Amino acid sequence: MVESQPSKLLVAGSIPVSRSRVEGLCGRKPATEIPRFLPGVGSGVTMGFEQAAIKIEKQQEYEKLQTAVEQAFSPGKIERLLEQLERKRIRIREFDAVLSERVLEQVLSGSIAGAGSEFGAWQLYQALPISDRAQMREFYLSKLETVDGVLRHKFKKQFQYY
Repeated sequence: MVESQPSKLLVAGSIPVSRSRVEGLCGRKPATEIPRFLPGVGSGVTMGFEQAAIKIEKQQEYEKLQTAVEQAFSPGKIERLLEQLERKRIRIREFDAVLSERVLEQVLSGSIAGAGSEFGAWQLYQALPISDRAQMREFYLSKLETVDGVLRHKFKKQFQYY
């Protein structure tokens, strides 16, 4: 007498592994398994990531704030920026706090790219629409990644996440 086991595909509760694989990656493309609306699937085509360019709506305000951030991260001013943040107990990634506490103005001696001290970085930031604010935060975060390792170590508390 020969015993046989039932096929795993027929057993209740089993996962039909053989049906769930996309065989198009191996060269075969069954029309029932690969949707036709996904170009490149199974064809070996590799797509690179390209970030979509988002237009800056308030160019003038954005450029003034961008210039202020660039100046604050310049080699001659970055240590002063970090000292101000340490004094005020603000972590460097807290961009809103950096702006609302007027840290950029203190580092740049009140001058925000010709905006005058009465119209500071926080006001420029608040004047931007949400999409421009998001891009400005990304710009700021990219600048802080350029800070020298020696300064990062010296002001490690400002660079901590928690």
